[in-house]
Amino acid sequence: MLALSRLMRAVDALNRAIGEAFSWLSLAIVLVCFTVVVQRYVLATTQVWMQDLYVWLNGAMFTAVAGFALLRGDHVRVDIFYRPAGLRTKAAIDLLGVVAFLWPFAAIVALYGYPFVVRSWGLAEASANYGGMPGLFVLKSFILVFAGLVALQGASMAARSILVLAGREDLIDPRSAYPEE
Repeated sequence: MLALSRLMRAVDALNRAIGEAFSWLSLAIVLVCFTVVVQRYVLATTQVWMQDLYVWLNGAMFTAVAGFALLRGDHVRVDIFYRPAGLRTKAAIDLLGVVAFLWPFAAIVALYGYPFVVRSWGLAEASANYGGMPGLFVLKSFILVFAGLVALQGASMAARSILVLAGREDLIDPRSAYPEE
């Protein structure tokens, strides 16, 4: 049980650190978008690479913070039964959800995304826009980052659920408690 607790804490710490770091990209997105708007409507000019940049930053941010959002309970879920449920029922629902839905979803994303990412790296793919940014292959790699971080957070959720079902809530980091509590 101690190993499950350590796994949960390590994964939660990883996703928390990545989530908090990549959340700052939202500020960069706003600043770049504002600059593009000022250039276009005030200065009557534009930089295509800057238009690519704020879209790419947005894509990188949202794929990188998906595991963090799952940790925080920010993903959409049907709360009709979950919200009023007891701790053990929530743990059972989460464990079933991770095994039956989350891990298969992450595996499918990784399996179908991998050839797509490898091809992009092989081509050193860049923006399709003339004057756009190079390095689209790096952005496409975030597909695999997304699948990996979400799958890891699923492992943390499964570990937490097993600890709850085993009556070992004392081994759960309070920051990893169920969001409604």
